[in-house]
Formats: sequence, structure tokens, C-alpha cells
Amino acid sequence: MSQDFSREKRLLTARHFKAVFDSPTGKVPGKNLLLLARENGLGHPRLGLVIGKKSVKLSVQRNRLKRLMRDSFRQHQDLLADWDIVIVARKGLGDVENPELHQHFGKLWKRLARSKPTPANKPESEGVDSQNA
Repeated sequence: MSQDFSREKRLLTARHFKAVFDSPTGKVPGKNLLLLARENGLGHPRLGLVIGKKSVKLSVQRNRLKRLMRDSFRQHQDLLADWDIVIVARKGLGDVENPELHQHFGKLWKRLARSKPTPANKPESEGVDSQNA
């Protein structure tokens, strides 16, 4: 899978964000943030960021966080196939240093990936269900 962050890998409309907020199939709370995810069936993950002024006061910090989150997402997107992911920042996230954030996001992506059945397992389980019926 390519390591880019093209337009198709972003949540662009309010409708996309609302779908994730209304019915997340995966939730991963982290330190000063919340990761919400929902399966999208597109074959690739999409990312949306919510970093309000209330949570992170300075635009410099908000931009740094966005840059870091996108970079981490790019590096780990092969783990995250078929998820629409929204990262919601909370107070104090802007005070965390970059190396610590990178490490934290690595763990969060892995936790999210574990919380979803892999596509390879899905057909097998569907096959088992149809045999039992």
C-alpha cells in the first residue's frame, strides 16, 4: 500500500465525520485524545482530525499535532485498512513532545487494528456460519 496521504485518504465532509461520531465500531482512548473508528468498506483507511482551539490554544501547536498525526497515519495505514478514523484532541495534547506522541500513536494504531477482525478471517467465519445453518 502506498504511503501517501492523498485526497481519498481523508474524511472531507461533515457527513463523513458524522457517520463516525454517530456509530463508531471502534473506540481507542489515549492520553489526551480519543480515536473513533468505523468500517468504511473502501479497501483503504481515511483520517479526520478534530483539534479545537479549546483543547490546544496555539495554532502552531495545532498544526504541529496535525502534521504529526498525518505522518503517523501514513506510516501505519497498512494496519488500518477499511477504517474511517477520527482523532479528537483533548486538553494537554499540545504539551506532549513529538517523540512521545509518535510512540503513543504507534500503540494506538496497533490497538485499533487488533480491535477489528482481519479481512482474511471474515470469509472463513461467514463460511462456517453458512455451513451450520
